Amino acid sequence: MTQTVQSAQTSPWRADHVAAIDALPQAQKARLTIPAIDPASLPAALPGIDLWDLWPLQNADGSTALFDGWSVWFVLSAPALPDPEERHHIARIRLMTHRDGTWQDCGHALPDGLNPGSREWAGSALWHPESGQVTLFYTVAGWPGEARPSFAQRLFQTTGALSCDNGHAAIADWSTPRESFASDDHHYMLVDQREGKPGFIKGFRDPAHVRDPRDGATYILFTGSLKQSDEAFNACIGIARAGNEALTQWTILPPLVSADGLNNEQERPLLLPRDGRYYLFWSTQRKVFAPDGPSGPNGIYGMVADDILGPYQPLNGTGLVAANPESTPYQAYSWWIDEALTASGFADLPGVAPGGQVDDAAWRRAHFAGRPAPLFRIALDGTSAWVEQAVEQA
Repeated sequence: MTQTVQSAQTSPWRADHVAAIDALPQAQKARLTIPAIDPASLPAALPGIDLWDLWPLQNADGSTALFDGWSVWFVLSAPALPDPEERHHIARIRLMTHRDGTWQDCGHALPDGLNPGSREWAGSALWHPESGQVTLFYTVAGWPGEARPSFAQRLFQTTGALSCDNGHAAIADWSTPRESFASDDHHYMLVDQREGKPGFIKGFRDPAHVRDPRDGATYILFTGSLKQSDEAFNACIGIARAGNEALTQWTILPPLVSADGLNNEQERPLLLPRDGRYYLFWSTQRKVFAPDGPSGPNGIYGMVADDILGPYQPLNGTGLVAANPESTPYQAYSWWIDEALTASGFADLPGVAPGGQVDDAAWRRAHFAGRPAPLFRIALDGTSAWVEQAVEQA
């Protein structure tokens, strides 16, 4: 079993924080609203392929690695099925490059048969310029050879050699994936579900690395579910600390943040050390808030602390940082925020007004964009955060 050590008390994200969103002045709500997406402005889709969660190859300090101006990205992908919700059952990580609004597809990041599960889910990636190596931290979903896709989730890492020439990237000689660390089955649920539905499964996924500039220690954040909870909605954000420079030994710590009784999924968590503070961000959706409590819009949420292990307090007093417009509440989701505070998400159902037939598979297929969304930038000032501006069309 992975060792657990004590740290600061887990910080709660509470119902009263979320309830305060509705009471925000209209002018402040406007500052927390992501620009509306014009579907016609989106980059061309990959023929027959859906794209969603994406993350860049990063330097150890959190900045995005560049190769003659090109950034290298890892993107969840799947063949376009009649129901786009089914994409999670066949997800593979794709390698892509980006520069000045142009995306280039470089095929699957990992070779066939390398993954010790049935699907590849989201994570993060670290560049080692001294060796030309990439470490990919990612979620292994399911088990090899399973007849039906399960929702088991494990955190793995693998290392390969990167080449990038004129915007075409390739990674060779991947090492055998190794489990970074397992659930302690004490603070965090051991996620081995056989059945489930997107949005309502439990979590042990989305590993995101971060280096603490104060002491150089490396951590991994992840989406978790609280073990010591009687609530059906028991999301948390977990953390583990590296025990060696090779990043092959990890100590799992108690959760940074708990949404117990409030929310079921605090997805794609990441930490940005900035101006002597630690800014923690995650994505969530209105549908995964507990039905007997307050809910917030689909968007980016966050907290801030003076120490990497907390305690954390909600940004803007509510946790809401950036929301989809009320007129198009499902336009985008699952954002990554880089060191420059640029938010990269995927276009989900852009241009769709409230009341769409989101429960109908054919309707979802007709409206699902499945490609990178336009970029925008977050602004931070102490315990406040807001949408500063659009950056470019993605």
